Amino acid sequence: MPLSDDTKSYSPASYQIQELKSLTRHCFQLIGYRSKLKLSITRLIDINFPELPKHVWSIHQTSAYALLSELPNPKEISNCHLTKLTNILYKATNGKYGRDKAIEIKNAAINSIGTSTRSLSFELQQTIRLIQSVQAQIDALDNQIKEVVIEIDSPIMSIPGISYTLASILLAEIGYIDRFTNPAKFLAFAGLDPSTYQSGKYNASHTPMVKRGSTYLRWAILIYARTVSMRNLTFSDYLEGKHYHVAMSHVDKKLICVIFYLLKTNTSFVPQM
Repeated sequence: MPLSDDTKSYSPASYQIQELKSLTRHCFQLIGYRSKLKLSITRLIDINFPELPKHVWSIHQTSAYALLSELPNPKEISNCHLTKLTNILYKATNGKYGRDKAIEIKNAAINSIGTSTRSLSFELQQTIRLIQSVQAQIDALDNQIKEVVIEIDSPIMSIPGISYTLASILLAEIGYIDRFTNPAKFLAFAGLDPSTYQSGKYNASHTPMVKRGSTYLRWAILIYARTVSMRNLTFSDYLEGKHYHVAMSHVDKKLICVIFYLLKTNTSFVPQM
């Protein structure tokens, strides 16, 4: 990719940074709430229909929610006409699940040891509706975040595979790159610099991250490092011949350096050939 002629540091407007920070923090809260609701779903199914997880890819997939929203317990599933059950699954999976899967789930319901109480069934249906409502809010937030990131047009978007969500967290937490005089200070702010341990003449050779600084930034770097290490030679080379965690710590540092350089010079990422 060609480099930009503009070598000034990249600095989004202050209101854009504040917008992103507000939007991403709100999104984190909603995602946390959704995770708690999903734990409730898991608990309820363990009581209500413990055999179901063996017959679906995930109890949190669209088809499982569609099934349990209409037929929230084994008794209702076992009493349901096979044609209706097949239609529910077929529609929810765009044809992936058909009559065979309906028969499989119906037989599991007939032989289930689950508790088909009205109160548990109602709680399960309500929790599914809450998750769907929260997901709709998260989707709407993602659209808002995407609009701001597109408006900012940051050079970090040139790094392969970066999503608007991860870019938004990076930009919101970094703020102005001129705050950092070198990559080491940026690394420390992300809480990814190793701690040091020394006792007398002994220096520890393997030490954990200090985990100070921005939790949100650290999370974004760690998540994106795993993705980019599989998509680009600039980062995947660090995985050769190393223990996974050691290799990923090198990828984290390389990613920090790349982001720092792109923002400092306002240039696009050039992939390694």
